[in-house]
Amino acid sequence: MKKIFLCLLLLLIPSHAFAQGKVPILVYHFIDEYKGIGSRELYVTPENFEQQMMYLRDHGFTLLTFERWQDIGQVKKPIFITFDDGYKNNLKAFAIFQKLKTEKFQPTGTIFVISDFIGQSIRLSKSDIKEMVGSGVISIQSHTATHPDLTKINDYKYELKESKDNIQKITGKPVIALSYPYGTWNNEVVENTKKYYMFGLTTTPEAFAKKGIKDELYLLPRIYVKYSTTLDDFAKIVEGE
Repeated sequence: MKKIFLCLLLLLIPSHAFAQGKVPILVYHFIDEYKGIGSRELYVTPENFEQQMMYLRDHGFTLLTFERWQDIGQVKKPIFITFDDGYKNNLKAFAIFQKLKTEKFQPTGTIFVISDFIGQSIRLSKSDIKEMVGSGVISIQSHTATHPDLTKINDYKYELKESKDNIQKITGKPVIALSYPYGTWNNEVVENTKKYYMFGLTTTPEAFAKKGIKDELYLLPRIYVKYSTTLDDFAKIVEGE
């Protein structure tokens, strides 16, 4: 009788309650065809990116931004899509999000921009940023002012506060998350980040799982999606296999 009751109880529990407790935070750079400039592995073709987002749509994932961090325990299969550096070709990802958007599937992503580089030839412009933020599809957050190794600098205020302030002037939205350039950090970096941000993102290659460690939200891990990442590889990454 107890076994039957337990089975009935399990059937009544929402499916997201069975979540493995791991939340993938993916990181991309270029959404473009590789043309021989820079590292091939930092590119993901628009075709592959669209297939990856379709996989998330078809397998019941919920795409979140850091403004909705508190929802990770409330939604089915939470995942974060992030982009570093603020390249102009990220507009192709934005277009794919808009193309795939339905009433049930609301794709969103976070672009971490280098504030002093906004408007350069290969970077997003102020008007690009305003359009994306205005759509509600993209959140714009900070990747510092000039992209230094934060473990080797002294002027944290310029890199952290000025970048935050400048981005907020463009978007009119709070900037609450910082992506550490090169993924490097130390205790001093974390302590300074805490003055201005709610989240700090590394490139430790694993899914996020709550461990209750000190400064957990300033040591968020992320998993690279690369040029060589096949759709099967992608499925294993996001499903935690």
